[in-house]
Amino acid sequence: MKRALVAFLFAGAAVLATAAPAAAHNALISSDPKDKTSLEVGPSTVTLTFDQDVQGGQGINAISVIDSSGGHYEVEGDPTIKDTAVSQKINALGKAGQYKIGYRILSADGHPVSGELTFTLTKDGTGTPRQVAASDTADSGSSDGLPIWVWIVGAVVLLGGGVFFALRGGGTKA
Repeated sequence: MKRALVAFLFAGAAVLATAAPAAAHNALISSDPKDKTSLEVGPSTVTLTFDQDVQGGQGINAISVIDSSGGHYEVEGDPTIKDTAVSQKINALGKAGQYKIGYRILSADGHPVSGELTFTLTKDGTGTPRQVAASDTADSGSSDGLPIWVWIVGAVVLLGGGVFFALRGGGTKA
């Protein structure tokens, strides 16, 4: 029994010693246009800057620009990522009013981060919105999955249990 306890403690210490520290999710530190600003002319690009690098990949990150009626103005396709900045081209905006910038990015720690900003267009633009399916929007929600500590605890329990039963079963007498 002592050998099993020692083996379990050794295995647990090895797993905990090799576990990487938990990284924090990315945080938005600036935007262009700025949140809650008023503009006479709509932006041609929305740029969001985060405190850490953003992970790239096709279909992973999204930025949308939506008017009060649900019309979209972002150019179709994935945003451009350069280190901590994520940019999306924007078509000409429509009627004056409030617009929402929705975003969903894959943070440096592998978890999705989403949020929204607003700005007000003070003069009518020349653009017309496009309609998109609800599943294509940047703020459609997401699941963060299980935290890393759950996997570490599970590995320690499984490893410890395996060591315990291996040592217990290996000591039978004939």
